[in-house]
Amino acid sequence: MEQKGSLVSRANSIGSTSASSVPNTDDEDSDDRQETIKNDYKDRRRRAHTQAEQKRRDAIKKGYDDLQCIVPTCQQQDIAIGTQKLSKAVVLQKTIDYIQFLNKEKKKQEDDVSTLRKEVMALQIMKSNYEQIVKAHQNNLHEGTDQVPDEMKFRVFQGIMDSLFHTFNSTVSVNSFQELSACVFAWIEEHCKPQTLQDIVIRFLHQLKNPLY
Repeated sequence: MEQKGSLVSRANSIGSTSASSVPNTDDEDSDDRQETIKNDYKDRRRRAHTQAEQKRRDAIKKGYDDLQCIVPTCQQQDIAIGTQKLSKAVVLQKTIDYIQFLNKEKKKQEDDVSTLRKEVMALQIMKSNYEQIVKAHQNNLHEGTDQVPDEMKFRVFQGIMDSLFHTFNSTVSVNSFQELSACVFAWIEEHCKPQTLQDIVIRFLHQLKNPLY
C-alpha cells in the first residue's frame, strides 16, 4: 500500500515538472505583434517624412525653374558659364536685380505721366485763356461800331505780352532745363489764369480809351 502511494507521488511530480518546462507561446506571440506594429509605425513615419521632404524640394526646384523662365536676365547666360545651369544664388541675385530695374522703370513712367499731365493742364489753361480773350474781344466789338485799327490791336497785344514777359522774366529760372520746365508750369498756373489775363486785357483797353495814354 505504501509502495503504491509512492508511485503516485512520483508520477505527479514528473507531470508537474513537465508542465512547468513547456514555454508560454501566447506571451511571445503578443510581444512579436507589438514589435511588428511598432516597426510598421516607424516605417510609415519615415516614408511620410521622406515624401514631405521630397515634395518640399520639388516645390523649391519648381520655383527656381519658374524664376528662370520669367526673369529675362536668367535666360541671358554669360559666355563664361555657357550652357551650365545657373545656381540658386545666381538666380536669386538676377531676380533681385530685375525687380529693382522694374521699380526704376515704373518710377520713370510715373514721372513721365506726371509731366504729361502738367503739360495737358497747361494747354487747357492756355486754351481757356484764349477763349476768354476772344470772348472779351467780341464783347468789346459789340460796344461800338467804330472799327479798331490794326495799330491799336498791336498795342493791346504788345501790352499783354510786356506784362506777361515781366512776370515770366522775374519768375522763371534758366539755371537748368529741369528748373526751366518746373518754373514754366508754375508761371502758367499762377500768371496765365483766365481772370488774370482778362484783367490785363481790360486794363490795357481802358488805357487805350484814356486820352492820356
